[in-house]
Amino acid sequence: MNTRAPLGWFGIVRLGLVQSALGAIVVLTTSTLNRVMVVEVALPAAVPGILIALHYSMQIFRPRMGFGSDAGGRRTPFIVGGMAILAVGGILAAAAIALMIEHTFLGIAAAVVAFLMIGLGVGAAGTTLLVLLAQRTDERRRAAAATIVWVMMIAGFIVTSALAGHLLDPFSPTRLILVASAVSIIAFTISLVAVWNVEGIPAPRSTVLIPATQTSFRAAFADVWREPQSRRFAIFIFVSMIAYSAQDLILEPFAGFVFGYTPGESTKLSSVQNAGVLVGMVLVALAGSGIRSKSLGSMKAWTIAGCGASALALVGIAMAGLVGPAWPLRASVFALGVTNGAYAIAAIGSMMAMVSDGERSREGVRMGLWGAAQALAFGAGGLIGTLASDLARFIVGNPPLAYSSVFFAEALLFIVSAVLALRLQTPQPLSRAFVAPPGRG
Repeated sequence: MNTRAPLGWFGIVRLGLVQSALGAIVVLTTSTLNRVMVVEVALPAAVPGILIALHYSMQIFRPRMGFGSDAGGRRTPFIVGGMAILAVGGILAAAAIALMIEHTFLGIAAAVVAFLMIGLGVGAAGTTLLVLLAQRTDERRRAAAATIVWVMMIAGFIVTSALAGHLLDPFSPTRLILVASAVSIIAFTISLVAVWNVEGIPAPRSTVLIPATQTSFRAAFADVWREPQSRRFAIFIFVSMIAYSAQDLILEPFAGFVFGYTPGESTKLSSVQNAGVLVGMVLVALAGSGIRSKSLGSMKAWTIAGCGASALALVGIAMAGLVGPAWPLRASVFALGVTNGAYAIAAIGSMMAMVSDGERSREGVRMGLWGAAQALAFGAGGLIGTLASDLARFIVGNPPLAYSSVFFAEALLFIVSAVLALRLQTPQPLSRAFVAPPGRG
């Protein structure tokens, strides 16, 4: 709710720093702490799995958090507040794991609280950050902005994993708490500096689009859900993200069963896929920023193309299971990464283009709805993929054929996603995203 000019590249990078900081805390809790619980604390792998599932389950509150930022007329308080909750959750998670060594059940109880806080913090900060980025970014730069923000998040993953891994040796519970505390405090400080004055001077209360006294969250959510565009896009995100994430936990076992890859070789295969994802993101960013469009336009086309190309790449990997070691698996996995990266950035760009479209300005609620659909689908995708592969192996009794059948099913989901994307309508102009009196639209 401000009259400032769209963000320049420096402003976009500033918001990308928030995503980097968010990613730094998340990767520490979902990968490093996961490993410590299983190896050093000797807990069943199901324990960190349940804790991470709790983190994803809290994403269901994203629409409510988005509504709060709509009602207040400001996004940065929710970004800062979300990052504060996330930082405290990260510190508490490390302390809880240290506590597990002496008092297992007490430590697990503390970890439950910590991972719930992590989920709430990610939901609050991530949802409002995307809304702010959409509102303050010129439409010609949205694909590039989405790429910058996501690449910076991946950079946060990489830098934190490398530094934390170095600082945690030799391991001790005290060192774990110190490292997690340092990462969380630094990440919060960077976020605080990055969003400083990015929204400008607050608009007068009379220009706030959704005063909290005039509506409720239930009414606002019902308004958004009744919008065909918002509902269809939420369904599209849910289906496509299941297709996107279902292969995460089965690609490396597939490489081991069918191609005889060692653990080190299968890990390198994942790096090939991630490199492809970055290439796909950059390609769409360069193409999207060079096309002027007043609507979904090129982003919708890229989304459909990304889904279709991802389906073809998955068919290629499925064929690898049928053909065997003679198939160029690395090239197929790289192609899957490129197409997935193109789909992801195009979908995020479409979110940013569509978030202000509707009868009333409900940007936070819409982004929250889509973000919840994405997070829940991502959390469910890995579980669905592993269960489907186990079921297929039980039925057909042939591991290569079983994995191939799952990859074919994922390809079909991407085709369904492309059909769903075709049904998306052209959104209205986004001029209302900055200032509009109550009751307009």
